Amino acid sequence: MSDRDPSDDSEDPNAEVQYHIEVGPGDVADTVLLPGNPERVDKVTALWDDHEEVAQHREYRTATGAYDGEPLSVTSTGIGSPSTAIAVEELARVGADTFIRVGSCGAIQEGMDVGDLVITSGAVRQEGTSKEYVREDYPAAADHEVVSALVAAAERLGYDYHVGITMSADSFYAGQGRPGFEGFEAAGSDALVEELREANVKNIEMEAASILTIANVYGLRAGAVCAVYANRVTGEFRTEGESRAAECASLAAALLARMDEVKREAGVDRWHAGLSME
Repeated sequence: MSDRDPSDDSEDPNAEVQYHIEVGPGDVADTVLLPGNPERVDKVTALWDDHEEVAQHREYRTATGAYDGEPLSVTSTGIGSPSTAIAVEELARVGADTFIRVGSCGAIQEGMDVGDLVITSGAVRQEGTSKEYVREDYPAAADHEVVSALVAAAERLGYDYHVGITMSADSFYAGQGRPGFEGFEAAGSDALVEELREANVKNIEMEAASILTIANVYGLRAGAVCAVYANRVTGEFRTEGESRAAECASLAAALLARMDEVKREAGVDRWHAGLSME
């Protein structure tokens, strides 16, 4: 871990110690898990071989350790895409190149139970942060290696999961078709969920689209796995499955490290079905 002097803190984006997340080179692994809630960091690291907290500032808590023998970090992002984009930017500046969102979501399709996992293959960019990086018709696509690793992890762990398109919103209430204060309804909110359901969107959350878009713009890898807390079809709600999402993401990170090793041995740049990890 790097030795930091608080007097060196700066909002200069080129400074070694990053202004918001307060980490420097050597503090984080190549792969970083991104939960929203700072309290979820403890639930993630409880699954690891070992860990050390390296920074805590505002909504950003960072710990680095190992899972299944592979180096791994976790940084909380807070709620929503603006704060999440800051985390991705600053983590990339100190060397991280793979990001996996570990979150919670609302499912909008039948047959998706509370506690199931949703692995994002791509996202509807209803949030505004990614639009400040690139034109609106640029796709928010998950990296296929990250998706493959998350699917393999869910299969090995025996967890029920779904793969598909996520919608990322900028608000929990109006932007997700929920009534606001005193029953306020935003224009079009009454039809929002049904329109997304008919388009085969699987779930709604608030961060994935920005992570995927920014990672693609910068040539980095990213994906997302979320536990279903609510099913908007059945009205069921329980805070269940976050440890499963954390374990799936942690194992996926370890699998990605092994996939990278196999690629190096095979002399190829991308993982494909013809390679074996056995």
